[in-house]
Amino acid sequence: QVQLVESGGGSVQPGGSLRLSCAASGSIRSIHEMHWYRQAPGKQRELVARISGDWTTYYTDSVKGRFTIARDNAKKTVALQMNSLKPEDTAVYYCNARIIPTGGFYVNDYWGQGTQVTVSS
Repeated sequence: QVQLVESGGGSVQPGGSLRLSCAASGSIRSIHEMHWYRQAPGKQRELVARISGDWTTYYTDSVKGRFTIARDNAKKTVALQMNSLKPEDTAVYYCNARIIPTGGFYVNDYWGQGTQVTVSS
């Protein structure tokens, strides 16, 4: 059984910073792409950042230059450093990872439970 557990959300004033972390645990054969998504009230879930197994990264335009995604393969974690936060960054942030479980052959999508980020003065 594979689980993703997120931590690090909270409330911050505009211009502040937060760091989200996500740890994968369970019977894992390999972890491929890892992502951070977010969903604001009344909006669709959107991809914020992606990091592949070779550390290639992607960021949605609205967070470029402010957010940084990084992974630690040994610890099976992915982090999202968020700087210069804006009110429009307010959302529930979800960790997602494409993982082959132990004994498996195919990549499955796994999701964390979500963590709230609120940016407000």
